Amino acid sequence: MKTTYPVNHHAIAKAAELLRTGRLVAIPTETVYGLGANASDPKAVRRVFDTKGRPKQHPVIVHVADTSPIDVALTGWVSDIPDSARTLAKSFWPGPLTMILRRGPKAHDGVTGGRDTVGVRVPGHPWALALVRAFGDGIAAPSANHFGHVSPTTAKHVRDEFGHHVDMILDGGPCTVGVESTIIDLSGSAPRLLRLGMITKHVLETALGMAVSYEVLAQPAHTSEAPGTLASHYAPAATMTILEKVQLITAVAEAQTAKCYPGILSFEPRPKGWPVERWIVTPEKPENCARHLYASLRALDASSPDRILVESVPGHGLWSAVADRLQRAAAPR
Repeated sequence: MKTTYPVNHHAIAKAAELLRTGRLVAIPTETVYGLGANASDPKAVRRVFDTKGRPKQHPVIVHVADTSPIDVALTGWVSDIPDSARTLAKSFWPGPLTMILRRGPKAHDGVTGGRDTVGVRVPGHPWALALVRAFGDGIAAPSANHFGHVSPTTAKHVRDEFGHHVDMILDGGPCTVGVESTIIDLSGSAPRLLRLGMITKHVLETALGMAVSYEVLAQPAHTSEAPGTLASHYAPAATMTILEKVQLITAVAEAQTAKCYPGILSFEPRPKGWPVERWIVTPEKPENCARHLYASLRALDASSPDRILVESVPGHGLWSAVADRLQRAAAPR
């Protein structure tokens, strides 16, 4: 049975109807592909968790439409919209920003992980927005992959993960951002950055006119405040190690001598004699690196290397989100 459909208005209508009947639809967003379900339906949301193998206490993000004013879009999902949320919504929605706010009556425990807050965002992908509008309610859509694995940024990645275990895959092409949304908690007395993304801490502080605190979260699944904050996450099957440039060059030379070819993700060009499928050059601009990061890790993993070696990236500015994903992907399982 066909499960993958090129995105058009007919496919959007079909996907919206599937969501209304409790089915699962893989959705292209600007960040990564999401495994979508009717966020108001606890059984449908539970099916997402079961399909992904996701811990029940791990919250999911509710995707809503770009309705103005923001109160309409968030009706029932949140109980309070602080001025800071209105400011960020005006600046960054639709887009790769998730806000954590006090939960409303529609935000059941299956979505919130039992917490008194809920994550909400307006996706910036035109077809994701079209689906939310056609569906007419919130869509829970964590990344469309098995829990803890490398996130999908193409429809093929979703098929590789789930095959026919998803009722429909909307193929909207490669994701344009490529890493998950920035998550900011606005439910307390001061804003807290929970997950790094391509909307940076500095940009958020500039928009809000105040400091935003950030502490690296590396939590066990049963206490997770936000998606993607586990110590080990976004991980390929092969063991992964991050090396400085000099260390990587040494490791490559030693591997060539031993006629052993691990998968390499590096800013350096592929050395002569190294298998093409085992060496991927990282784009030098952070936004391009982020866009191709997960596809690169998946491609290297598909070559069945004994290990994957990744050249370290800067840890500031737009690079911070890439560095965060790499460090979690390389963390002990």
